Amino acid sequence: MSFTSDDRPAGGRHEDRRTVTDPRALRALAHPLRLALLDHLMSFGASTASDCAEAVGSTPSNCSYHLRALAKFGLVERVEAEDGRERPWQSTATGLTLGRTEDPAMQFGVDTVERFFADHQIDEDAARLHRSIAQRDSVPEEWREASILSGYALRIAPDELRELGERLDALIRPYIALTRSDAPDDSAVVVLGLNAFRHPDEKNAAEKNAEKNPS
Repeated sequence: MSFTSDDRPAGGRHEDRRTVTDPRALRALAHPLRLALLDHLMSFGASTASDCAEAVGSTPSNCSYHLRALAKFGLVERVEAEDGRERPWQSTATGLTLGRTEDPAMQFGVDTVERFFADHQIDEDAARLHRSIAQRDSVPEEWREASILSGYALRIAPDELRELGERLDALIRPYIALTRSDAPDDSAVVVLGLNAFRHPDEKNAAEKNAEKNPS
């Protein structure tokens, strides 16, 4: 599904999460600037190439080139400019998921891009956090008090973790920037990262037993 300035509901877009399995689209996504452009459009909505360039630290011509590359696979699109000037770009989806496939060759491509995504996201989140801390003194007090920086060590089974992720996603989804239509006047775009994985140093009882009693 694509969106134009005419079919978006007032104040927010219809939710449209896209699952990507096309190897060509995956290759198109495996580029840090393209991921940064998508991230900007999904966070702040329709933006011109000039606005994107300022946000991601590139040039308008370079951003235009990579936006056109993303457009070839339906990941972004042009919309009409409200002032009749430079036409902005917007993401066609409100979220992206890398799909699974039974084709081993295609799945290798998915796994490769997934690792690239993860590395990119970790780097971007860390950079944003460092910038936020550096700018802390200039941020309004109500935002400083509301900000969250927490970490937890859970004792949990795989099915419980999956259920927890689904419950957290359901709590977060009404606040997604692109789709929220009832945001108060003092709202702003907030970065919320959610990562949960088995601790790299953890071994469960079955693994420990297998090491002690190899077959």
